[in-house]
Parts: sequence; structure tokens; C-alpha cells
Amino acid sequence: MTDGVHRTAVEGLTVEHRTDPVGVDAARPRFGWRTASRVRGRRQTAYRLLVASGPGPLAEGRADVWDSGRTDAPDSVAVRYAGPELHPSTSYHWTVQVWDEHGRRLPDAPAARFETGLLSTDGVTGWDGARWICMAGKAPDSAGAPLLRRQTTLKAGRVCAARLYVSALGVYDAYVNGSRVGVPQDGGTTYELLTPGWTNYDTTVNYFTYDVTGLLEGQPRVTLAAVLGNGWYNGRVSENSVYRSGGGDRLALKAKLLIRYEDGSVQTVVTTPGDDWRATDTGPYRADDLYDGQTYDARRELPGWTANGFDASAWSTTEEHDFTSRFPDSRLVAHPGESARLMPEWDHGPRSITVYTGGGDFVPDPARTVTDPAEAATAPLTLHPGDTAVLDLGQNLVGVLRYTLRGPAGAQVAFRPGEMLNDTSPGADGPEGSVYRANLRTAEATSTYILKGDPEGETHQDSLTFYGFRYVSVTASKTVTLTGLTGRVATSALHDIGHVTTDDPDINRLIDNVRWGQRGNYLWVPTDCPQRDERCGWTGDTQVFARTGLYNTDAVAFLSHFQDTLIDSQRTYGADGAQFPWIAPGARYNEPVPASGWADCGIVLPWTVWQMSGDTTIVDRSWDAMTAYMDWIRAHTGDTGAGQGAVFGDWLAFQVTSTQLVSDACYAYSARLMADMARATGRSAEAHAYEELFARIKRVFVSKYLGTEDGRLTVRSSLGSPPPWTPGGSPTRTEDDSQTALLWVLKLGLYDTEAQRRAIVGLLVENIGNSTAYKAAHPGSTRVGYAENTLSVGFLGVNVLAPVLTEEGQVELAYEVLLQDAMPSWLYSVKNGATTIWERWNSYSKEDGFGPVEMNSFNHYAYGAIMEWMYESMAGIAGDPAHPGFKHFFLRPRPDPTGRITRVTGSHRSPYGEIVSAWTVRDSRFTHRVAVPANSTATLCVPTADPDSVREDGTPLSQVGGVAYLGFEGGVASYELPSGCYELTSSLG
Repeated sequence: MTDGVHRTAVEGLTVEHRTDPVGVDAARPRFGWRTASRVRGRRQTAYRLLVASGPGPLAEGRADVWDSGRTDAPDSVAVRYAGPELHPSTSYHWTVQVWDEHGRRLPDAPAARFETGLLSTDGVTGWDGARWICMAGKAPDSAGAPLLRRQTTLKAGRVCAARLYVSALGVYDAYVNGSRVGVPQDGGTTYELLTPGWTNYDTTVNYFTYDVTGLLEGQPRVTLAAVLGNGWYNGRVSENSVYRSGGGDRLALKAKLLIRYEDGSVQTVVTTPGDDWRATDTGPYRADDLYDGQTYDARRELPGWTANGFDASAWSTTEEHDFTSRFPDSRLVAHPGESARLMPEWDHGPRSITVYTGGGDFVPDPARTVTDPAEAATAPLTLHPGDTAVLDLGQNLVGVLRYTLRGPAGAQVAFRPGEMLNDTSPGADGPEGSVYRANLRTAEATSTYILKGDPEGETHQDSLTFYGFRYVSVTASKTVTLTGLTGRVATSALHDIGHVTTDDPDINRLIDNVRWGQRGNYLWVPTDCPQRDERCGWTGDTQVFARTGLYNTDAVAFLSHFQDTLIDSQRTYGADGAQFPWIAPGARYNEPVPASGWADCGIVLPWTVWQMSGDTTIVDRSWDAMTAYMDWIRAHTGDTGAGQGAVFGDWLAFQVTSTQLVSDACYAYSARLMADMARATGRSAEAHAYEELFARIKRVFVSKYLGTEDGRLTVRSSLGSPPPWTPGGSPTRTEDDSQTALLWVLKLGLYDTEAQRRAIVGLLVENIGNSTAYKAAHPGSTRVGYAENTLSVGFLGVNVLAPVLTEEGQVELAYEVLLQDAMPSWLYSVKNGATTIWERWNSYSKEDGFGPVEMNSFNHYAYGAIMEWMYESMAGIAGDPAHPGFKHFFLRPRPDPTGRITRVTGSHRSPYGEIVSAWTVRDSRFTHRVAVPANSTATLCVPTADPDSVREDGTPLSQVGGVAYLGFEGGVASYELPSGCYELTSSLG
């Protein structure tokens, strides 16, 4: 083989968008791989998939399960298995052979593996008689979490494999032979939080599969045990759902342990009602709720209860839960993505500790206050009754607390987390320095621990709830010593695959805030916020942030699973079973009212996942639901071109757009996306129909909203009503020429002539610029109260603003808005100490204090959607809609015309490999380092004053082998690049 072949490797093998997954329920799994090469122009021309029963056949270059044969195609994303029917609970090994552009076979990829789950949905097939069981006689919502266990003698012989399949109505911590069941993560092991996550239990319940072989080796017996918590199934969060009974629901466990022996024999242990499984609620887990926290009484601990040899004869028996009779059509399926889990590398310890004494006087005690972060992380802290310790972890995060205490038995310690500290400004809910918690509304969010009195100390970590917090206040009923506290981070956003950094510290802090907001709110479902009595899967937030989320993390499976949940919710909670609801799964805020922008998530999300992944599976799986939604709107509004209505409008905007204009624009957007998806999936007739629908909506929109008064074009965004419910502190009067209206008109081309387009761009520039003259000409506008170069958009304008400005040649203004730190702006929160994205532009300021408590989350990622523009325009890594999944993409950085940002580095691991775009501007010289993954191509757009100055190692780029020069226009030279790495320079003047 040539050096070129040796410098190429096939890597990144995935099944169902996951690496070596266990418990795959897909009958025809999707395979994916990447080709990494330092050779320019490397591309795949053919592949051959080999699936085998073990690694042996693959090592010999053969497959005893399925051999695709050599397939002449460049495909390497979501390639479907097409072999014989897969068997349940079976491990398969696989690899792929790839041929390059010269017809040469590349070195084989290392073998990967996947393991099927039970391959059933009825909760019976493959479960070997496992039932939903619960503690006999335990009333719903009675004190004490159920503890369940069963001990069984193992067969004689060596265990070669053991798998635990488990689910719960509620959430579970599972144990095998005294050890909590963990999951692999980053080369080690960690624990999940709140498994099996959140679904519409009346339609779908997820189970998980674990390799527990190592916990059985050398053991004569096996004990299965579990703690059950209320989770979403029986918590306040689900009070308005179909699956939640008014009087509460009993928690249940369903499990199957499958043990394979070296001699080929098999043994199973399953959950069955009766005496084999025993249960109690007398243990230490006294209360738990996702909103209110957890109470743990260490005096009630039952040492050894999860291990062999424990005497549970006095415990209650178990009985079958009535779930199957209540919801006979509910599907029990393997969770198709990664779980939410604790990520030790992101944990945070205290950076400062302040102790307050004196009860109501709240006086700092200098002797026990620690301001040095290194000392605060390890300093022991003694608390007396009446003291309050306030610990600052330095980062607003989501997860649980781990703490170690010493003190007398019966001492009760309360840990109350929060996101902010009180000061003396308006809206504070306590003394200066105390933890602000008014914005939690009715959520108690308290971790309560009662000591058992161990002189060696005792350590606890909640596992049946979660919190959103940066600060923690600690109080105790008796004198105790706190010797350690850590904020444990939990998330479903497990794998970062994209990064943007600049030479501007404020922008870098904003980027970090976006990422931390995503980590905190990508927890089983994409939530709105993680701290107050809400924490729901709001669809408006989800669709606005989805593209940023997919740039940042490997979230294809996560968001695809949410789309499945949204479709379930559509049928149950949407009007007429066709409207996508504003929230999923079903929860306390369900209401089938018109909510354009939120409901359109059901269309925007599949389109976005497809565009970022190149996988049309989510489109096909969502097609019927999407067409039902579009047909439902048409049935209600006919041929008027009007949307369904938009109860939230442009949520929390500082300039109000009429709800009907918002709805009509969203309807047009969904029609356009439906046409795109129809074309991509071979639905030609449907594509044409949706193109016609978009054209009809556009005609009506232009006629209705574009008007001319005194020779001046106006977008009549005041035409209609404001949102029917506007939270405190928000303007309530609609205005013409609002930023959001102008942005959507430009984004969708809702105008007839180029003259109109230019006029609308002018209106937008004037509005954002907000000069003294503009304010004088618009004395009734809310813009009068704010600075120049500020935004006034809400949730539905936030990810449109910078891209539209850039597309319309207003790059400098886009940067001006990004770099603005006066309110409202992205950097306003950074200037005021934020470490995550806030719900409101003005959630807090040192001058004005706290925003209205009814809607004031300090970890709300929607406004973080600006980061998609940072990837696409600052760094310059932009997908090509005609070639989804970055098969072809654009490298078109827009340097900062203001000169404040002079260096940007961006990267994104696409389905084909890592894309890099890193640029520097210095002394009118533009330096650009780029990487185009093998099997993909890119159009490079280089800012320059002279195309001849665009060079690589002194050679004009147009003369570099494989590179095609496309032309020069508007100060940009364009080239078509084959895969490879490039170091370029150009002159800017």
C-alpha cells in the first residue's frame, strides 16, 4: 500500500448514532463511520459492511451474519442493516471496508460491536414473565421510597455474560450483589441520574440494558435490588398528565436478569409478584420530588440490604401493579439514546464560603469565611444552630450535591440551592448575601439529611431528584461539621463535538454560558429551565436552540427521541390529536391552544436534525405527524394563508409583534421546510403541494402586512393582538416594523420586489441602530428607552437576527449587536456575572435588581441560539442545505469589521470528521487554517482585497492541486476545496 493509504484510517464506527451500544431495539440498525486522512482529496467510492457473531470471523475477513458485498457508493451515514432478522439479546461484531478514489481498499476499521435489546414493544415478548411489581399495601404518596430486592442461587458453572434489563414507573437506582449498577463513560464508570427518564408513560415506557457480568463473577448467589423514586411518573411536574392519577400513583419495577453460562445454559431472574421479591418503605429515603428535593434519614439505613445474605423476611411481599390494565397499549421499548448521567470532569467544589450568624441579623463571621478558592474547596466548616453557610460553586450547574458531614445522630441539615445571591436591590427575597430563591416559585428544592452520628463522618448524594444551582445555603439543627461538598453535574449532553473560541474574554464567557445552559437543560428531554416548578420540555425553546445544540454536542439520538415523545404528545394533548403541543411529555402545563413557534417544533426539529446529521430517518418517522399538523392548520384557517395563532407571540421580546403575524410567518416557515423534506425523501407531489402552500401564504402575507404610507414601506407588525398573556415587566403594545417581524420577512423572502427588500433592510438597520434621530421619529416605541445597537427580539427572533443581518450584508451591525453589553444584549448578562444564559434579557442587573419572579430563570438556553451564528459566520463553518450532514459545506468566516475580535477558532465534528476553521486578522493580513474531512468537500470564501494574495505556502490557492477557483465578488474570493488541511494567508488591503 502507498503512504497515502497508510495515512488514512476508517474510524468513528457507530450504530444508531452511538458507539458500541448495548440494548438496541431497531430491527434494521443504521451504521455510520468516518474516514480520517491527511491525504487531500480522499473520498470513499465503495464500502462493504461485515456483521458477524463474534470477532473471529471478522479477523478472517468474513461475516457469518451479513455481508453487504461491495457497494459502489460514498454513503457512510445511516447505512441500513439489510441482513437476516437480528436475534434479541445478542451481541454482534461488525466492521466496514472502504475503497478510496483510486479504487484501493483502505486498512480495515477496528471491529466494533452492538448488542440487541429484547426487540419487542409489548412488554411481554422476551421478558420471560417479568411483571410490573410494587410493594404490597403501600398507598400512593405515602412516606418512604420503596426498596425492592430478591436473592437467588446461581446455577453451577462459570458465568460468561449477564445482562440486566430494567425499567420503572418512577425512577430507579439498581443494584446487583451490593454494587450500584453503573455505565461506562470516557474510559471509566459513572452513574445515571433519574433513569429511565421521562416519557408519556401511557403510550411509551423506556427500559435500559446493562452489562453486569463483572458483578456476578465468582458469586454463588445473586441479589437484585432497586430504590424507586417518584420522578416524573408520580411527581408534581406531571399533575396535569393522562398518566398521573389525581390521588397519586404507586411506583413499580420491571426487570429481567439474563445470565449465560460457559456451558451454554441460561438462567433468568425476573420481577414477579409474591414472596420472591420483598419490599419495604422503612429505609432512609423518606421523601422525594423533582421540584421539592429529597429527604434522607441516615438513622434508617439498612446495611447490606442490596447484597447477598440480608434477611428481608420481615419485609412486605410484592404485588402486580395495575399499569398494564390501565394502559394496555403502552409500549415498552429500549431507550434509543444515551441516559442522563453524572459527569465527574465537570463537577464543581466551593470557591468561597461565607458563614452568617445572629439569626435574623445575618451577620458575616470573618473567622469562618473563606474567600480563597483553593482553601474553600477543602476547608472544614463547623455550623451551629442559627448559623447559615453560603457556598459559591462558581458555576450555575444542574445535578445533585455530594456532601460529607460529622455530627450527632438526629442532627438535621438542610441544603438549599439557588442560582443567585441576594443584594440590596429591588426584588431580593432575603438579607444581602443570602441565597435568592424567589424565582423557584413553589419548588422547595431542598436536600435534607438527618445524621446517624458516625464519628468517622457520613457522605450522601441525592439520586431521586435534581437541582439547578450555583450557590448553596446550609443550616443545621445541631452543631455539625461539613468536611466536603461537591456540585455533581448531570446531563444527557455527554459528548462535546464542537467548539468556538475567540480573543475576546466576554464572548468566550458567553460561549461557556451557552454550553453550560445546554448541559443543564439537556436532561432526558430538552427542558426550559432546571430549577423552578417547571422543568418541562417546552417546544419553542427546543426548536430555537436545536441547531446550536447539534453543533455543540452529539445530540442526534437525544433530539430524535424527543421528537418521538412530541409525536406521542401530539396524539394525546394536541387539539384534535393533530396539533403539536407546546410541551412534551405531558405535564402540568398542558393546554391545547394555538401556539405557533412552539407547535412548529414538530417540523423544525426533524428538519434541523436531518440537516445537521444527513440522516432522513427522523423525517420519515415524523412524516405522518407533520402532515397531520399542517392539514389541521389548513382545516382551521382554510385558504386564508393564516396560521393557527400564537399565544406566546415572540416570547419576552422588548418590542411586541402581533401574534397573528408571528403565526403566519411560522406557518410559511413550516410549509417551506415541509417542501424541503418532501424533496429529500422522494415525495415529489407533496413537495410541490407545500411549495404552492408557501406561495399562497406569501401572497396573503405581503398583501396583509406590507403597506406604504407617505411613500415609505411599513411592515404592519402592529396589525392584530399582542400575546394574550404577557409576564410582568414586558411591554404589551404591538408596534409596526418590529425587529422580529422585519427579520422573518427577510428570512423567508416575504416581499415582492428587490426594492421592498432593500427598504425592509433599511428599516431593520434603523431599528437596531436606534439612533437619537430614530428615537425622535418613533416616540411611542419601546426602543426609546434603550441604547444604540441593541436588540429587541424575544425567543422567536433570537436565532434569526444575526444570520439575517449577515445575509443582508450587515456584518458590522451583527457584530455591533453581539458585542453590545447595554441592555438588552447578550453580553448584558455576562457583564452582570452570568455563568449560564438567562430567561430574560434583564433577569438581573446590579442597578435594577431581580426581574419578575413569575418568569425569571437564570438557566434558560433559548437566547444561547446566537451560537449557531458564531459557528456559521464568526468561525465560518456552515452547512449546505443542498447536501445535509456536511457532505458539502461552506467555510466562509466573516471577520469582525469593528476590529474588536481578531482571532476565532471553530471546530465541529461532522458525520464525516472534524471540520476546522481558525482565523486571525493582524496588520491587514488574514490567516486562515481549515480542515475539510475526507469524503466531503467545501466551498471556501476568503475575505481579501486581491484574489492573487490568497496563498498557501506562497502558492496562489487557485494553482494548488485539486482546488478550483470560483471567482471574486464583494471582497471575497471563493474556491472549491477537496478534503484536507490548508494553511492560508490573504491581504485585506
